[in-house]
Amino acid sequence: MRYAVVIERAENNYSAYVPDLPGCVATGATVEDTETQIREAIEFHIAGLREDGVPIPPPSSRVDYVEVAA
Repeated sequence: MRYAVVIERAENNYSAYVPDLPGCVATGATVEDTETQIREAIEFHIAGLREDGVPIPPPSSRVDYVEVAA
């Protein structure tokens, strides 16, 4: 499965979340670290859903960029 991930710059680190998996979040010191952490968080989150017998939400979010005049 391929989930959209949002990574945002915080004050002293980066944070990430997965729109299609509410509550699935991670933080890291760098973008690369945050990507690693959110990948692990997704795997852990999905394993927990399976263990609880809860359906796994299919990836449905779409990510794109929109250009605007500044």
